[in-house]
Order: sequence, then C-alpha cells, then structure tokens
Amino acid sequence: MFSEALLCFGASSTSVDEHDNDADENSEEIYIDSIFPECEDVDECILNAANSIGLKEIPRYEQSFHPVEVTKGLWIVPEWGAPPKSYELIASESLNFFNEEPSFGNHNVDDVQATNIILNPGLAFGSGEHATTKLCLLLLRRLIKGGELFLDYGTGSGILGIAAIKFGAAMSVGADIDPQAIKSAHQNAALNNIGPKKMKLHLVPDRTFTASMNERVDGVVEDLSSHKIRGISQTEKYDVVIANILLNPLLQLADHIVSYAKPGAVVGISGILSEQVSSLLRSVKIGTYSKVRGELPHIINRYSEFLEDILVSEMDDWTCVSGKKKRVKEDH
Repeated sequence: MFSEALLCFGASSTSVDEHDNDADENSEEIYIDSIFPECEDVDECILNAANSIGLKEIPRYEQSFHPVEVTKGLWIVPEWGAPPKSYELIASESLNFFNEEPSFGNHNVDDVQATNIILNPGLAFGSGEHATTKLCLLLLRRLIKGGELFLDYGTGSGILGIAAIKFGAAMSVGADIDPQAIKSAHQNAALNNIGPKKMKLHLVPDRTFTASMNERVDGVVEDLSSHKIRGISQTEKYDVVIANILLNPLLQLADHIVSYAKPGAVVGISGILSEQVSSLLRSVKIGTYSKVRGELPHIINRYSEFLEDILVSEMDDWTCVSGKKKRVKEDH
C-alpha cells in the first residue's frame, strides 16, 4: 500500500524487498527502493504517502545513489551530484536524511584524471551500482583501445555506451526493447555531451515476445515520436558487443547477439548469477579473469559454439562471461 502511495505522490518507480541485505533475517521490516525526479520534494512525498494510508509514523529513509567508484579513476556520478574529488567513499555508504550529514573523507584534490560518467537512471536499469554493470564497465575498459565500434545489446540507461565513448570508442550503438530505456539513454548521453552521431540508439522488437506483446510495445512507441522500432543493421560490424540482460534471453538469443560481432571481436554477456555458471568458478577474484576448464555449464556451453578463449569474471555472486568470436575456417 505504501509503495502504491509513493507512486501517487511523486515517485517515478518503486520496488519492494522484504529483507534488506544488511538486515536481520528475523526482522519484519519491509524495504522499498524508490526513484524520484530531481525536482520532487522527497520529504513531502513520503509524508503525504504515509498520511494517505494512515501510517502512525513516518518511515525512515536514506539516499542510496551516491558517486560510485567502479575502479580507480572511473566514477559514476548522479546528475544531481558534483564530479568527485579524491573521496574516501565506499559505494555502499549511505546518507541518512534525518540524522547525518554527508562525509566524503578529508581529500580536497580533484581527481582530474578520472573518467566521470554523469547519470540519471530514471526508470531504466543501469545506475552503476549493480555488480553486473561494474563487471561490464571493467571489461569495456580493458577492451577499448581507441577507434572501436561498440554495440550495447540491452542498453538500459545507456551507461555502457557512454563509457565506451569516454574510453575512446569511435561510436557506440545501443538497442533496447523498452521505450523508457531509449528515452533515458538519450538523456544520459546529452548529460555527458555525447551527440547522436557518436551514440546511436535503437528501439527494437523483442524477439522473445509474442506477437500481441510486440503490438503493445508498438503502441507505447507512438507516444515517443522520435523513436521507431527497427532492427540493428549490418551484422559482423562491431569490435566489441556486450549484452547485460537476463539468463533466458542470453540463452535464447545467443546466435543473434554474437552475429553483430566481427570475427575475432570480443562478446561479453552478463546478468548471470554465479550459481547459474558453475560452482567451479567461485574461486575467481573480483575483476580478474579465469579461463574456463572442465565441465561446461549451460550458458558457457551455449556460447562456446560461437566463441573461443572464454573468460569468466565474478563480483558479488554475479558473473560476466566473455570470449572472442570464432573465425570461419575456409575449406582448401
């Protein structure tokens, strides 16, 4: 009820979790994550929502989207925040609106060498806090040397496409089935002074949808006249392809995802829980890569048909799998 009330009084989106990761498992508290427009008075929204359903006390809340240091020299900065100085800032640290003032350490020197990605996630996935996004950013940073063409398959907030350009890619292309994601990615590209010639965005039909579901998506697009449903042109064009989506679409669309990569190009896939890969990979350290040996779990077995030199990285129980697209051997 409170989640619905928040939406009525100004929240853009809400999600409910009965158990917070840091909470006592026996606690009866329910946690709600909400996104608000920058102009919204959050205090007033929460007060009105609580009063509307007769809550006896106002729920305690805290801000969770701070500048995130993905790795040294790479920051995700919310639109409403300042580019970071050399903060002693932990990404999971939170600001309590009721009791605390923000504390970012004692450093005053600007991190002038940092790559800062300015972001307002809106309703789209990809704030930079999730482990799968971080893993993909680390992979991108390792792969982009300058001048590459990059495809972000399931672009969400556009964070990976923006990062690719800032790392030196010649152009990035983002595709998504969600009109809200395309709108969010356009806005975030503008926040980073990246124009449409450098970062192209496509609303595409969902190949896993039924026909009726695609018709519903088409109806939504009519309200977004600048976006048209269309496929991504030219296969075997991209130097790097990353799909940070979900396990089932990754399995169903493997050949389609890989088809856009040049022979020898790197394809990365994420959105995969470590347990969905294999327990034998649990020893892989954060941000490092390990060649896959032994029995192949389903997702790797599926992509080994198209990729070679497969590597796996893991962070916070999530996994990123990458490999080079196999070259077609000519018969002599």
